[in-house]
Order: sequence, then structure tokens, then C-alpha cells
Amino acid sequence: MAKKQFKAESKRLLDLMINSIYTHQEIFLRELISNASDAIDKLAYLALTDQKVGMNREDFAIDIRVDKKLGLLTVSDNGIGMSQEEMEQNLGTIAKSGSYQFKKELDKDQTDVDIIGQFGVGFYSAFMVADTVTVLSRKYGEDEAHMWQSSGTDGYTVTPCEKTTVGTDVILKLKADTDDEKYSRFLEQFELQNLVKKYSDYIRYPIRMEMEKSRRKPTPEGEEEDKDKAPEYETYTEIETLNSMVPVWQKPKKDVTDEEYERFYRDKFYDFEKPLAHIAISVEGAVTYKALLYIPAKAPYDFYTKDFKKGLQLYSSGVMIMDRCEDLIPDHFRFVRGVVDTADLSLNISREMLQHNRQLTIISNNLEKKIKAELLEMQKDRRKDYETFFAAFGRQIKFGIASDYGMHKDLLQDLLLFYSAKEKKQITLKEYVDAMPEAQKHIYYAAGESVGRLEQLPQYQRLSDKGFDVLFMTEDVDEFIPRTLMTYAEKDFRNLATDDLDLSSDEEKKAAEAAAAEWKDGLEFLKTSLDGRIVRAEVSPDLGSHPVCLIPEGGMSFEMEKYFQRVNPEMAMKVDKVLQINPEHPVLKKLRTLITEDPDQAKRYAQILYAQALILADLPIEDASAYTDLICGMMA
Repeated sequence: MAKKQFKAESKRLLDLMINSIYTHQEIFLRELISNASDAIDKLAYLALTDQKVGMNREDFAIDIRVDKKLGLLTVSDNGIGMSQEEMEQNLGTIAKSGSYQFKKELDKDQTDVDIIGQFGVGFYSAFMVADTVTVLSRKYGEDEAHMWQSSGTDGYTVTPCEKTTVGTDVILKLKADTDDEKYSRFLEQFELQNLVKKYSDYIRYPIRMEMEKSRRKPTPEGEEEDKDKAPEYETYTEIETLNSMVPVWQKPKKDVTDEEYERFYRDKFYDFEKPLAHIAISVEGAVTYKALLYIPAKAPYDFYTKDFKKGLQLYSSGVMIMDRCEDLIPDHFRFVRGVVDTADLSLNISREMLQHNRQLTIISNNLEKKIKAELLEMQKDRRKDYETFFAAFGRQIKFGIASDYGMHKDLLQDLLLFYSAKEKKQITLKEYVDAMPEAQKHIYYAAGESVGRLEQLPQYQRLSDKGFDVLFMTEDVDEFIPRTLMTYAEKDFRNLATDDLDLSSDEEKKAAEAAAAEWKDGLEFLKTSLDGRIVRAEVSPDLGSHPVCLIPEGGMSFEMEKYFQRVNPEMAMKVDKVLQINPEHPVLKKLRTLITEDPDQAKRYAQILYAQALILADLPIEDASAYTDLICGMMA
């Protein structure tokens, strides 16, 4: 029979299919198995309405056969098969899909059949690994079978052939190995088994292959086993089903135990630690999909590095499309692992790349809400688990709030935990606000390297004396959170180190103004004595029993200065310092007297007080040797 040319736009299109569209050779097997599953679906659907078919669901299967000697790989099904005309249409015309046409013709209410392939080009991925592709097919209800054969862009032939059973065999004559490519690996049972498990584990029909195995030779009948003799083994073959068929996420929740969910997580994601939670989702509506998500108990070793790759596994009707679909999960929930399975996504012709479409966005937004709801429920009902989660991934939640100009702050703010100085434990912002005394107007916080250091802040003592709580923030990202949120429950945030704490009564404010006037010359003396190390000195009513403290000038805190110094030393900015004094402290009263009576001694006092303020602010003393000499001189 004369060779026919493809009816597609051009040979160049087929060449593009083979060499450019698919980026991984191994997906050819996924495509052929998906096509086989589609063919079985069609006959299974027909069996529902035509008793002549005479087959039940358990009769259907997909078989993989290997002939290493001839370099042949065969994928067979006992599905609907193709007539000569359908071969011409489906295999002779690129992007012509019988599956898509069948799906269009299905009754809209019929949900028992789920056609995977819709675009009719997956078949051509076989040419990535094969020199010649032969298709033998006999359609249900017909006596004659036909053979379609092609070596690629030079066209194809369709001829009658012998085939005793209904269905289709796709036979690949694999390419010869080269220095760069080892096509023969697709004849190895271990490789094929892994590919089925990776891409087609949840195809609803058994995928079978003859597997070579080893077993101990039995002791001949009538002989006793010689325990001193080394055991002998023999090789045998056995037909084995390679796929598990029904994914756990497709089962009703009531039919799956927690142990089964946990086993799936361990097996699928290679994490032997029990997840903190699983979220089983089944949605029908604008987009219909099922998902099974997990919240791990600990972060992977590379989670907070640029090497970590987020994403959920994406399936289309049980066939894995992407191992990590980043678009399904926002960055702030990148710790979530799991799978999403839908037939509604518009997939492009290769099934490897998704069109960024409305359906994907709908799924992503819905998953985001489900994840937040699960975390809030854990926070409320399983607080210990939530604290474990937050210890592992709270930093990511904080990054989510601080990034994108605070776009996600309303979504994430209720998930935050900070250490309460009053309660001596981690609390939420809501718990903080709910416990605020009636007289407290603001949410107070302090940022630093440790709780112990923050408890030494002079401002904290005054707040504590009033019965006001303070949130201690000890991670480098923490101080960006209040600045991003600005308010919570209509309460604004006040930083102990930089903001007016709004604690003074009118009488106290008048007293502070009077003290500042009295100390005008003394404040100037302090600035001069410290020789440019501070931009000014000022009186503060918020220091409690402490004589002095340092606060930053201009809004950026000392902790931010440290952070930027670590992140980018070359671009780091120095924060100007303001020395605050407590005029009621005995040391300051002594200093004021010395300014008049002994200015040199007063200058030494000023330098010691400045060093003490540096220590309280957790800042380094610029010249430790000079400070030591100063103390020794005063003591002598």
C-alpha cells in the first residue's frame, strides 16, 4: 500500500512535536498508557448500555511487553479499538483527538467515564524514543483489524492485519543507543516499573507486566534439607500489576483511616515523621477537583534556601502532569505538600506545561482558604501541634506578611505567634488584644536577639509596672511585621525602642517638659562630651528605675540596622543614636552637679552612662579597652 502523508499542517509540526514540545523522553509511556486508558473507558461506557459487550470493569487491563532481543516495547489494551477510518483520522492527523470528540458526545450527566487525552498529540511523543511505531487495532463490533505504521515525518501506511482480540497494540521499535542517549533503558523492567509508578499509578485499570523474580529453590520431594549447604536460587517470571489504581484522595473521607492517610504521605513524600495535619478536599462547581494536602511537622533541610522548590503534584484524572506545580500554592504556604487531581484544567498540547488560566487560579485561591482554615482550627483545638508547626514554618508566614507590600497581611495575621512577656508563652495577636486592660491603648512590642535581653529594656519595666503586656520578637524578620500590619483590631503597634509609648498623664508630661527645660544645658553637655556618638540627648519619662537608654533616630531601629548589616554589609546604613535620660535617677542628679563643679569628671560620667546604654540596647561598645580604662580610673 502506498505511503500516505500526514494531514497536519506540515511535517515541520510533527518534527516540533517530537523534538521540542516534550522536554522529558520518559513521558512517552505516560501518554501511551493514558491513550490506552481512554480506549478502555470508551468500551466500558458502551458496556453500560450494550449488554453484547459482555465485559465487566474487572475484565479490562493494560499490558506492557518487552522484547530486548528485537528492541521492541509494546503497550496493549482491550479497549474500544479503532477502525481504518479512525486510524486515518486519529493517527494520521496531528491534534485530531478521538478522545476529545468522544467526551463532547457524552451525556453531560454521565460522570462514570473520565477521558484523559483531549488533544491527540501525546501519541507522537513515542517518536522521541522510537524509530518506528506500529499500531495494531481491531474495533469492537468489527471483524477486520488494521495496522498503522510510521517512521516519523516521511508519512505512514494503513493495511489490513490479523488480530484475534478487540483493542489496540502500540509497538515501538526503540532507537539505537548513542553516546548521549540510552534508549534501551526503556526495555528494563525496573525503569518501566518506576515510570508507571511515577506517572500512571492511579490509572483506574491494572497496568500489567511480566516481571522477572528470584526465589529459593525448594528441596526435592523425599529429600531432607541440608542446613549446612548454601541455599540455591532460581529465576522465574510472573505477571504483576504495577499500579495501585485507586488513589487515596479519590476515596470518600469516611472510607479512609488516619493511618492510611499517613501511610500515603510517608510513601509519596519520603517523610518518615507523621504530618501534623491532612486536608482532604472534594470540590464541585466552577472547577471540579479533589486534593489531599499535608502540613509537615518539620521543615526540610533546604526549606529556607533558594534551592527549595515548592509546589503540589498535579494530576489529570489520575495521570500525573507535574511533580511540582508552583502555581497551585502561594509562597506563604510553600511548606504544604500534597496532590491535586482535576480534569477541568486546560492543559496545553504536551500536558507538561499548564496554561495560566482561570481554572488554575480558582483552585489555588480555594486551596489557600482551606489551608488557612485548617491552621486556625489546629491553633484553636491542638495548640501544641500548632506551636510545633509555627516553630518550623512561622518564619515563612512572617515573610508572607512582609512581602509584596503587605498584600497578604489580612489573610495571614491571625496565624502569627509571638512571645508574651506577661504570659511567658507564645500567643496570637487576638489573644493579646483580648487580654488588654481597659486603660491600654496600644499593642506594645520589642525586637531583639533574645527574651532575656528584651526583659532588661528600661521601657519594659514601666509597662510591666502598669500591667501592660509586651510582645517580644526575636527573629530578624519580626520587626517588619508590625510595620507592615500597622494596626490589629484597630489598635496600633508601638515599638518600645523607637515610639512614644503614650504612658504619661498630663501632669507627667508637664513635669517632663519642666525637667527638659531645667536640663537644657546638661543635655547639650552630654552631646558635646560624647563627641558625635549621639545626635542629641533628651529627657524621657519612660525609663522606670534606669538612668539612661539609647533609642534610634529616624524610624529605623537598631535591630533593623543589624539585619541589613548581615544581609548586605556594603549597603547597610548606620542608625543615629539618641541618648535618653531619667532626670530623677540619683546618678543623673549627681551628674548635673558635676557639670558645674567638675566638668572633667562629669564627662567621664557621661561616657560611662553612654556605655551602659549601649549594653542595654544590645549594641557593642565601640572601644572596650578605653571603657575598661575609664572604669578602672574611676575606681582608683
